[in-house]
Amino acid sequence: MKLSLLVALVVWAFGAPAWAADSDGAFQAGDRVALAGNTRPEAVSQNDLGPLPAEWRLEHVQLLLRRAPDREAALVAHIAALHDRRSPQFHRWLTATEIGQNFGPSPADLATVTAWLASDHLQVNGILPGRMIVDISGAARDVEAAFHVRLERLDVKGVRHFANMSDPQIPRVLAPLVAGIVSLHDFTPHTGVKPVKPYTYGLNQCWPLVNGRAGACHALVPADLHTIYNFKPAFDAGITGAGQSVVVIEDTDVYNPADWTTFRQTFGLSRYRQGSFVQSHPQGAIACADPGVVSGSQDDAILDAEWSSAAAPDASIVLASCRNSTTFGGLIALENLLGGSNLPASVSISYEDCETFDGAAANAAYDETYKEAAAEGVSIYASTGDDGAAGCDAGQTSATHGVVVSGMASSVYDVAVGGTDFGDAYAKTVDSYWQSTNGKDYGSAKSYIPEIPWDDSCASVLIATWYSGSSLTYGSNGYCNAGADHTDFLSISAGSGGPSGCATGSPAVRGVVGGSCAGWPKPAWQTGFAGIRNDGVRDLPDVSLFAGNGIWSHYYLYCDSDGNLCSGVPSNWGSAGGTSFSTPIMAGVQALIDQQTAQHWGNPNTVFYELAAAEYGAGGNRDCTSTRGKKASASCVFYDETEGDMDVDCTGAYDCYLPSGDYGVLSKEATRYKPAFRAGKGWDFTTGIGTINVANLVNAWR
Repeated sequence: MKLSLLVALVVWAFGAPAWAADSDGAFQAGDRVALAGNTRPEAVSQNDLGPLPAEWRLEHVQLLLRRAPDREAALVAHIAALHDRRSPQFHRWLTATEIGQNFGPSPADLATVTAWLASDHLQVNGILPGRMIVDISGAARDVEAAFHVRLERLDVKGVRHFANMSDPQIPRVLAPLVAGIVSLHDFTPHTGVKPVKPYTYGLNQCWPLVNGRAGACHALVPADLHTIYNFKPAFDAGITGAGQSVVVIEDTDVYNPADWTTFRQTFGLSRYRQGSFVQSHPQGAIACADPGVVSGSQDDAILDAEWSSAAAPDASIVLASCRNSTTFGGLIALENLLGGSNLPASVSISYEDCETFDGAAANAAYDETYKEAAAEGVSIYASTGDDGAAGCDAGQTSATHGVVVSGMASSVYDVAVGGTDFGDAYAKTVDSYWQSTNGKDYGSAKSYIPEIPWDDSCASVLIATWYSGSSLTYGSNGYCNAGADHTDFLSISAGSGGPSGCATGSPAVRGVVGGSCAGWPKPAWQTGFAGIRNDGVRDLPDVSLFAGNGIWSHYYLYCDSDGNLCSGVPSNWGSAGGTSFSTPIMAGVQALIDQQTAQHWGNPNTVFYELAAAEYGAGGNRDCTSTRGKKASASCVFYDETEGDMDVDCTGAYDCYLPSGDYGVLSKEATRYKPAFRAGKGWDFTTGIGTINVANLVNAWR
């Protein structure tokens, strides 16, 4: 048996496992067990173009290991103690190496796994300090032999991919040590930025229509953000993110780093002189290759960097990216980052992927990585996505796979960030909240603005009511089938939320394959006030911010010189919405909190939900209801969105209420109208706890 140098060192340091002398025979001839739920739904015969060449090299195949049950329970308990002010362990954060030594697989287990991989001619590239990820590479023929799979080339809607056609298998004797293979394909998560849509009446006119005519546009710039969400008192007190770093996780470099500087100069942020921006490709146990500029992702990367800086203008903004391979480059970047010693205040991840499509091992890998971040004191903010509750149908005009969330946000160790829209146009109070002309730094917002769930779909009762006079969205006479210009609203662009349903166990992809799903369990902190569901699973989102892309005349501006104007009057710059904006902004807010309190906070949800319980209680808080707008109490930490929904149109048999007509609406029950989902008092699936008053949040946190 030929061992790589790394495997040889592992065996030398930790001792050879008992089976080493006859490992080839033991592993090659032994009984095998399938790692269930690790086949992409696209891996079907109709997409098959034939075998992957035998010499094709798969880089960064990651093996996720399994802790012994007592070690897993001990780590979970220790993380809880790290976040408990009554515990002597409170905020005594661990290093990645300490996590590995105290809670990871034993040295003998590592030696067993790495020697097995080498016996199958796979190269062990590195083991993360937390001891839960082994990074390997190998030729396609050796990967197929090791995991008893067939790797095929695929054509999926005109795009070439490769993937395993069945669940991988491992020797049964290794089942207690190996949880799964994170990826044996090249499908990667996608960004969530939603450009302002060119509706029927033209890109340069804003909706909603009033008497058949388009209204005024009010694009959000940093000065507006600071006014609406009350950043200014914190800034005036010197809480600007100074001394903190915010990392935005990407799989690309930005097209032009100078765009970040242009954005700050144009919108008055350059007066905060400590702010900086760098791009990095974190190295560690796993080699991280520079991805270069990746079309389709780089615009999301630059807006992440710009808007996190808008929230924390004196913070160091670090773009961390690695090249995509068999593993998502952003995950590699985060893994190496957490394995180092220079840890950030917070991390923003504004990518999304269907929880069921990810499969059990990938979901578990994200959860494990976020878990280690929480143990190290790093706060993870993850986008819930931009697809309503239809997380498997991104980019489609109607939902077909039912209610599913993003697997990149469903862990109990991240803050899941959703999206709102402004409700002033719906309430016909636009003039009460916006100046008629721009002021300093192009700002024009007067105060906090009423908010509603972000929803571009005809299934939205607010859109249906505005354009048809009726809230009826479904059926032959409902707005999704019979409303004037309703085809403009056949869309699943909306703030996302819902219950975790396919994170663990034997995931099924609804509408694609059969089976059952199990979600992440309800965290202990997600309780204690109005609206919290007693459903036993992790529910999304946790908090939200504005994410609209123009459906009610409001959207974000950003500077991206790749194919867009990034000079002159900023109203001609890139314009978009999505939780790709709200997520980095919230990560920036965490930098303010960390500066104010002079410490890191790990998983901030333990505090978010404690503060929300104090504000909402069992019945909600009328004084902090978002519809009150500028009349909301000055003491509110959160604004509670109670009007509207994030429902989207659908077709098919999965969670789709379609009594008649061509389009139904996504529903928690297919036989009656239970929209997925409505806003309500306290916590809800549309916006979570709600949106924030930044100065009050920072002060309450202290």
